[in-house]
Amino acid sequence: MSAPAPVPPPRSIESLRVALVHDWLTGMRGGEKCLEVLCEMFPSAPIYTLVHWKGKLSPTIESHPIHESWIARMPFGRSRYRAWIGSYPRAIEAFDLSGYDLVVSISHCAAKGVITRADTLHVCYCNSPVRYFWDLAADYFAPHRSGWLVRKVGAAVAHRFRLWDRISSDRVDLFIGNSFNIRDRIRKHYRRPALVVYPPVDTEYFTPAGAISEDAPFLTVSALVPYKGVDLTIRAANHLGVPLRVIGSGPDLGRLRALAGPTVRFEEWVSMEALREAYRGCRALIQAHEEDFGIAPLEAMACGRPAVVLAKGGALETVTPDTGVFFRESTVEALEEAMREVGRRKFDPVALPRHAMLFSRQRYRSEMKSLLETAYRAHLQRHEDQDAVERPARHSKEPQGVS
Repeated sequence: MSAPAPVPPPRSIESLRVALVHDWLTGMRGGEKCLEVLCEMFPSAPIYTLVHWKGKLSPTIESHPIHESWIARMPFGRSRYRAWIGSYPRAIEAFDLSGYDLVVSISHCAAKGVITRADTLHVCYCNSPVRYFWDLAADYFAPHRSGWLVRKVGAAVAHRFRLWDRISSDRVDLFIGNSFNIRDRIRKHYRRPALVVYPPVDTEYFTPAGAISEDAPFLTVSALVPYKGVDLTIRAANHLGVPLRVIGSGPDLGRLRALAGPTVRFEEWVSMEALREAYRGCRALIQAHEEDFGIAPLEAMACGRPAVVLAKGGALETVTPDTGVFFRESTVEALEEAMREVGRRKFDPVALPRHAMLFSRQRYRSEMKSLLETAYRAHLQRHEDQDAVERPARHSKEPQGVS
């Protein structure tokens, strides 16, 4: 039997043929902010995605070649892409990535399921295993949120998608979770180890701007989908009679508008400038659900404002007693008490943005570059050491808290 071919000399990742894969590009949320930094790292890398809404992304992302799946060419495929979720596996597998040395997928649904050559390194930055078919399936398909037909069809689609999701996770050479919370989900659902790199917060853009007015509103910035807990925030604001500003859009918008009282104001996704002013002018940012990581509280802190968060998930890694108020139970009463407490407390205006600096874009870029370089060097040694790429993830340390 002949020996393996000699290991080629190491190359810098900047010289590699790189492709970026993202689930869909319909707005600038947390996952797209991770993608934006990767676009800066790999300025000539094309992006592969299920659908793309032109003009909804940052100029950095829009400047890259963007390849949509065949779903975008189907009737209502681009405008109502969620209705095509049963076809996501076939659509994502149809991309031809055979010409690349390195593929980096940013995935919370199907992006990690792309097919690559055996000599291509595939690193997945995982924002979550598809939450509405795993951890949050009961919330998405609860009787009070969906009709009988949606629940019946949804259960069948979810079952098939979970099978594909688990099988396709084996195509990834290295997982990087966006938090230790997500690392644990990757272990549970995919039976794979993962490294952790926290997402980037643009601390150079989100900065404080002085005192707030006495009638400053509470603020929530969120996609309007069932698991985000915006209905809980609205009910608490209604009961307390306090102003609440809701920035976001999604399929739950109509239901939430019907629930809202006179002190609640809705705005769909706004410009970055308007978002920064919203953070600067709010009493506190409210995150009333278990978030995978949760970038909005950190953007608020960067602007000098505290956060009110449910004490679960990623919030336990990003919010401290000096930067916000926790509530332990997902009830209106618990949230109301936390909203009262944040109004009574005085927060250090220096400590809030200083804490957010720990999650800066520069830190994300540096950590991702280091991990990708290490993974690619290990990938070149795969004939002599098949476990080299994933070994650092198997021996990663437990979280010690943000320092």
